[in-house]
Amino acid sequence: MLISRRVLPTLLALTTTLAFSSAALAHAHLKHQFPAADAAVSESPKALTLSFSEGVEQNFSKVMLTGPNNQLVATGKPTRSGSDDKQLEVPIEAPLKAGHYQVQWQVVSVDGHKTKGSWAFSVK
Repeated sequence: MLISRRVLPTLLALTTTLAFSSAALAHAHLKHQFPAADAAVSESPKALTLSFSEGVEQNFSKVMLTGPNNQLVATGKPTRSGSDDKQLEVPIEAPLKAGHYQVQWQVVSVDGHKTKGSWAFSVK
């Protein structure tokens, strides 16, 4: 069967689009976080909560919290929230003082893709 010269470029474009669309969907994207991005909370949170678009591998997840003057804040190891493999909780070891905080995260989704990002919040 011969494919016309007009149809071939369209088929190639469609195939390429489908291939890249499914690859983009295969990454764990941060959907929600607590404290929320750019929030000003009145009390120190006891933990950070990160909710992703798909399951993440707890053992390959890293979350770093820095505070005023870029000082590293002590946190516990990220753990899955109950039976939900899309949510990580990171305990904060001591109450946070007033100031601006930055969260940097890196996760590997259950299908092996790595994603990373950051957000900021403040404590009043």
